[in-house]
Amino acid sequence: MAGDKKKVIIIGAGASGLMAGVMAAREGANVTILEKNEKAGKKIYITGKGRCNFTNMCAPEDFFSHVRRNSRFMYSSFYAMTNEDVADFFRNAGMKVKTERGNRAFPESDHASDVTGSLVRLLNRYGAKICFGAEVRHILTGKNGKGEETAKGVILDDGTRILSDAVIVCTGGLSYPSTGSTGDGYAFARETGHNVTACLPSLVPLRVREEEMCSQMQGLSLKNVRLRMTKGKKTLYDEMGEMLFTHFGVSGPLVLTASTLLPVSGAGTQFDLSDICLHIDLKPALSEKQLDERILREIAAAGNRQVKTVLHRLYPTKMVPVMVRLCGIDPETKCNSLTREQRTILTDMTKDLVLHVTGTGGFAEAIITRGGVDVRQIRPDTMESKLVSGLFFAGEVLDLDAVTGGFNLQIAWSCGAAAGRGAGRPELEELRVESGDGI
Repeated sequence: MAGDKKKVIIIGAGASGLMAGVMAAREGANVTILEKNEKAGKKIYITGKGRCNFTNMCAPEDFFSHVRRNSRFMYSSFYAMTNEDVADFFRNAGMKVKTERGNRAFPESDHASDVTGSLVRLLNRYGAKICFGAEVRHILTGKNGKGEETAKGVILDDGTRILSDAVIVCTGGLSYPSTGSTGDGYAFARETGHNVTACLPSLVPLRVREEEMCSQMQGLSLKNVRLRMTKGKKTLYDEMGEMLFTHFGVSGPLVLTASTLLPVSGAGTQFDLSDICLHIDLKPALSEKQLDERILREIAAAGNRQVKTVLHRLYPTKMVPVMVRLCGIDPETKCNSLTREQRTILTDMTKDLVLHVTGTGGFAEAIITRGGVDVRQIRPDTMESKLVSGLFFAGEVLDLDAVTGGFNLQIAWSCGAAAGRGAGRPELEELRVESGDGI
């Protein structure tokens, strides 16, 4: 079969799978992407609230500080396709790019479909195929001429066997299962002898003991607040930004990022939430003394008006009844009757509103999956398995995760590109079986 194009099968038409397909096809491979959904990039369409924050334009050397686990594994693939390379890739594909606060990069149109459309057009240009409604059940393996375990194709759910020279698993994790991320890749990894670390939801909203209080402020978004997450006396996270109250707790950028630092149990199979607290500073720009002085000024100006009237100057409307109740203040109290002790409680509560974490949202609410295929069994430059030649893993299926802001999609692009080049390059040893059942 010398001279034939290499046949590469990619399982999954998400971010990493589409990028892997483009790169493998550029290498001259015959590429077929098998996608069980009815369209490509289903999860891409919902990222960034439909706008797709496709990467982060931070200085390349700063990228790794935003990767929570196994950042060193990313060195080879990231520097082979940096965030700047990704932006250029999409510009060259005809997509205009803009950068917003926090170095977050978006399509200028604010349409996530432009990202998917760019990739699909490139796949068409290079002659790659995407087969929809094609669900893979198993990966075919066998021995090559050297007696090594080798990927030789896949078996679909209807029993169809498709042979190939390489297989790239880009099935995503467990987050947002409605998009098709149902853990298939972990099953493929295990059945081919790979370890899969415990999978937990990450970048996920948090449930708190004070659920009733939060539900009264449901939908309230706070900007420019400071959130500190502690376990006992140890501070796990401390940043300023935005957060949101939900019917069961809290969410928003600060909370989602904090969730990536939740400790796990000794076995690593569940979160250790004992003594985890969230401390919210509602007025981080003011010291306690400055805040007290401001309250005094407001009280003096208000005279005999009710306290709740003054508090509307300090807090959003939805928060006022909650704060007066927490502080034990009768909302009908006249401002000139407010005691020093009540004022101190109000100041303390404003600077340190404490919530006790009791749980997290599930995978349906999680942006990414924490855990996955053990990267120690994967070659960092090509994403090829160290156990099964011709078998590659890329994207969220790997034990890699980062904070919000485009970093997780950057992981997908870098890993996908590395896998596509590794699987599609001409020097890859021929692995095809002699049967005529191929594509």
